[in-house]
Amino acid sequence: MIDFLWRSLVIGIGGTAAMDVWALILKAAFGLALPNWGMVGRWFAHVGKGTIFHDDIGKASPVDNEVLLGWFFHYATGIFYAGILVWLAGPGWVQNPTFLPALVLGLVTVGAGWFILQPGMGAGWAASKKPNPWKIRALNIAAHVIFAAGLYGAARLIA
Repeated sequence: MIDFLWRSLVIGIGGTAAMDVWALILKAAFGLALPNWGMVGRWFAHVGKGTIFHDDIGKASPVDNEVLLGWFFHYATGIFYAGILVWLAGPGWVQNPTFLPALVLGLVTVGAGWFILQPGMGAGWAASKKPNPWKIRALNIAAHVIFAAGLYGAARLIA
């Protein structure tokens, strides 16, 4: 159990950090805005109070430490997903990781953003209420492929 937990922790942090570095590269190269983890923290706090869906999370009541909460849940989610990967792929994958299981998980997890987080924050299903939903969707997929690469890379490092 301890082996599962520490591997999930390291692999999840690796995948999530890769996603964050990708966001920094996109900002530097193309001027894209960085994710607003404060709004994610606000959303998670409101979920804890019983409200999942908002018309606009920016208009919801602010909560204390929402930026810290957002960063915490960002990494906690990555660690949780890594735990799913380690559990489903099994001990053989942990000893000799391959990219395909990480990629499949990375692509599947796009759905959580499209069908839970984005509508919960007021962006609609798969960002359908945003003026540029296809751009957002493409960036979501790319970020989750980078997440998968980070999961795989971290797994290789500790194999």
